[in-house]
Formats: sequence, C-alpha cells, structure tokens
Amino acid sequence: MFDKFREGGGEMVEERIEENVNSEESVESTSTVESVSEIGIGELIGKRGKLEEAIDYVGLMIKNLKEKLQKVSEYIEEENRGIKELANKRKRVEDEADKVGIIINTLRDRLSGIDRIIDDEGNRVKRIKESRETLDD
Repeated sequence: MFDKFREGGGEMVEERIEENVNSEESVESTSTVESVSEIGIGELIGKRGKLEEAIDYVGLMIKNLKEKLQKVSEYIEEENRGIKELANKRKRVEDEADKVGIIINTLRDRLSGIDRIIDDEGNRVKRIKESRETLDD
C-alpha cells in the first residue's frame, strides 16, 4: 500500500494538490449552496404567505358554506313543518268528507224510505179511487 509512495514520491504531492482543489471546490459549493438556500428560503417564505392566504380564503369559503347549509336546513325544516300541517289539514278534511258522505248516505236512505211511503200511499189512494168507482157503478 505504501509502496507507491516510496517509488514515485511525487504522487503524494499530487494527492495533496487534489485535496486542496477539492477543498476549494467545497468552499465554493458551500457558498453557492448558501446563496441558493437563501433564495430557496425566500421562495419558501413567499409560498408560505400565499398558502396562508389560500387557507384563510378556504376557511372563509367553508364558513360561508356552513352558513348557507344552516339556512337551507332551516328552510327544509320549515317546509317539512308546512307539509306536516297540510297533511294534518288534509286528514281533517278527509275525515269531515267521510262524515258528510255518511250523512248523505243516511239522508238518501231516508229519502228512499219516504219515496216508498209516498208510492205506497199513492197506490192506496188509487185503490181507494178504484173502489169508489166500482161502488159508484
């Protein structure tokens, strides 16, 4: 391993030169990285600000949507109450209509009874007239 250093003593010097070149490159790259990272940090800060604005905007939109949802829910509840009231009124009207129908049928039955009585009395009157006519003859 050390044989190459013994044979050509200049190689070790070349390696030191390469180390210096590498260290200079690393210093330059470090300063470049620092300036790039500073630029990157600035961009990130700008993006963070935009994100905060976007989050605020989205939060406001969500708040507005919740308010609209609340209003729609209240409207739906009001409509449902109205529908229930109408259904109850309809039920009462149907019940009253059923009662009126029963009364009408009862009155029809009574009228039919009266018609029978009238027919019976008419037939009786005819028989009486016929019997008088036969007695008169």
